[in-house]
Amino acid sequence: MRSNLTTLCYIEKEDSYLMLHRVKKEEEHSKKEDINKDKWIGVGGHFEAGESPEECLLREVREETGLVLTSWKLRGVVTFSTDTYATEYMFLYTADGYEGTLQECDEGILEWVRKTEVCGLPIWEGDRIFFRLLTEGADFFSLKLTYQGDRLIEAVLNGQALKVAGI
Repeated sequence: MRSNLTTLCYIEKEDSYLMLHRVKKEEEHSKKEDINKDKWIGVGGHFEAGESPEECLLREVREETGLVLTSWKLRGVVTFSTDTYATEYMFLYTADGYEGTLQECDEGILEWVRKTEVCGLPIWEGDRIFFRLLTEGADFFSLKLTYQGDRLIEAVLNGQALKVAGI
């Protein structure tokens, strides 16, 4: 059974984040549709049995990018609730130190994207909230995002409801 615990990391270089344009994905364990298809996301994935958040982070970054992180920070915990999938708990990291050479990823195309251009890409609506928090330098946060299909219907930051467009 797949873990409902995940990591996601935005690796920083100068004024850019390393982003994954999810245009290809090998479905090894499941025939389910990739909910991130065509979206731009960070790198990361599901915990394996017995892994800590940091172990999952380091393994996933190495597997997807070929890079070995040398400096990272846990920025928040994001709870995803949907009417389609089981609730997911994501440990959100940024990293500003790494070694190695960027490799091709079998899940999509890796590209350095200027931080000021990220919100202009096809990303999840809730991602815009945590990108704002990262940009504003929020120390640590808990964010709950509730989706109905692809539509964000509720966002709760540190226990306080946020206004969400379209509600």
